[in-house]
Amino acid sequence: MRAILAAAVLLSGCATGTSGSYSAEGAMCNANAAEKFVGRPLEGNQEAAQRAAGARVVRTYITGSALTMDFRQDRLNIETTPEGIITQVSCG
Repeated sequence: MRAILAAAVLLSGCATGTSGSYSAEGAMCNANAAEKFVGRPLEGNQEAAQRAAGARVVRTYITGSALTMDFRQDRLNIETTPEGIITQVSCG
């Protein structure tokens, strides 16, 4: 009986739902507004691209990096070269 109860408690941490402190309702990212940063260095332009896109969150990564497949409508993704030049911006 204890094993079943312990398993139920452990598995409850894996449950998904809509409750919690995060709410993306009404938050949107507009990658088109951040396109002007493509070709520029990431350093000194990340915050400006985030503001231009209206994104709450930014994820930066080098081309070819492994990424999670979670979708966040309030996130700006900034892809860069290994040298730190922005090659692509997208939302999600």
